[in-house]
Amino acid sequence: MKILILGDVMGPSGRKALKENLPRIIKENKINFSIVNGENAADDGKGITEEIAEKLFSLGIDVITSGNHIWDKEETLSYIERENRLLRPANLADGSPGRGFGIYFTKDKKYKVGVINLMGNVFMRKTEDVFKKAKEISEKIKIKKNVDFSVVDFHGEITSEKMAIGHFFDGVSTCVVGTHTHVPTADTRILEKGTAYQTDIGMCGDYNSVIGMNKENSLKKFFKDKEAIKHYPSDGVGTLSGIIVEADKVSGLAIKISRLITGGVLKK
Repeated sequence: MKILILGDVMGPSGRKALKENLPRIIKENKINFSIVNGENAADDGKGITEEIAEKLFSLGIDVITSGNHIWDKEETLSYIERENRLLRPANLADGSPGRGFGIYFTKDKKYKVGVINLMGNVFMRKTEDVFKKAKEISEKIKIKKNVDFSVVDFHGEITSEKMAIGHFFDGVSTCVVGTHTHVPTADTRILEKGTAYQTDIGMCGDYNSVIGMNKENSLKKFFKDKEAIKHYPSDGVGTLSGIIVEADKVSGLAIKISRLITGGVLKK
């Protein structure tokens, strides 16, 4: 069983990189299930639209996770109610549209995969306690009980929260990945009890930038240049960044984790 998980899709550059490479990657690596964080996929790098989500699904993506930018496009409020393959953080306020976790079938319909979307509490928009929510959901999605495999996307700013969630789900989930900071970390590994983990899997977008945004304009903003305008995505050649997890079909836990970094200026 092979699961592909890709970091935040950053604007048109990230979408183009997916269009040009994803079907080949899925075929060559015999991927059974694919997840991508789509909260920055819109043209301005903020939010996602129905049209963009449908295009990502057509490329072979099975589930789209998100984070703090999920409501940046108003149409998402209604679309997410109709499309259960698009997730928002589970620890948003009670009554928020959509859902924060779900159970899905693999491409061949043989296995059930639970996908959980969480968002950190530190330096992020106000949310419910993420650790309480994680404990609550862990009782609902259990590998080898109601799902065969499970993946947690923790969308957060700080490494300590991400690592803590990783250890909480160790032995309980197939994989825990961090998203949001757009820079891949070098701690790709399998934790003590069998859960694949990486603090941040990076982004799908132009790395000749400032976390996916135009670098010249970003510098102007940092220098408080009056010519600086609103942040907008860099439009260079995009890199796809993420991981491939191979999981044991009996235990549901990870037996191998590999970094996937291809295209653009970032090289593995």
